[in-house]
Amino acid sequence: MTLYQPFLDWAIATLKDALDLSNYPIPEGFESKVATTGSKKKAQEVRTTSYGYQAPKLRQIRAAHVQGGDALQVLNFVIFPQLGYDLPFFGADLVTLPGGHLIALDMQPLFRDDANYQKKYTEPLLETFKHHQQYLPWGGDFPEEAQPFFSPAFLWSRLQENEVVSTRVFDAFKDYLNAYLEFVGAAKPAPADILPAIKDAQLNYLRYRAEKDPARGMFQRFYGPEWTEEYIHGFLFDLERKLSEGVV
Repeated sequence: MTLYQPFLDWAIATLKDALDLSNYPIPEGFESKVATTGSKKKAQEVRTTSYGYQAPKLRQIRAAHVQGGDALQVLNFVIFPQLGYDLPFFGADLVTLPGGHLIALDMQPLFRDDANYQKKYTEPLLETFKHHQQYLPWGGDFPEEAQPFFSPAFLWSRLQENEVVSTRVFDAFKDYLNAYLEFVGAAKPAPADILPAIKDAQLNYLRYRAEKDPARGMFQRFYGPEWTEEYIHGFLFDLERKLSEGVV
């Protein structure tokens, strides 16, 4: 079992218990993709597996799980709310590379500079954030252009020990997802006058993430540029395409 498989298994089981979950369509060719890297003597299989679900208040719940041996493991797990709700995004980027582990966990706000929005969605999470930050210290600078898309409860850490990931990071992942599910349970449809702002905020976030996706280079190296761009725009960050198709 890989380092992040327990995270994925727990998340899916928890979501199924908490929500009226149904499958989200995964475009053909993206359910699973395999490449082989390295020399013949040290060949390593890299498998990317995709998961997709949806729920009445959540447009897309999706995960990309990359398994490439001890030196390459990734779980990207993101929840996008329906456009009729002001819910934040849930985002977990858990990355293991030869140099260690990169951990990013947050509920990314639609309206970061709105005090009422922060009071509603960030302040209830700050105690949980402070508890976990003592074990998951700040990971250092990240791009200034990315900062508007993260909340004050953003857990960002660089770690070395696998045990810390399987214990402390897993605990934080559980607490953040459980808190998010509480927000989902309490969420009411947004007033009609703010629906355009919600749509714009979601599109701004998805366009930024699609353009700056840090996994793009990795996917291109393993699976080629054509597959990679279609995966990013047709599944990982697909809102713009779904809107153009009239699906949303």
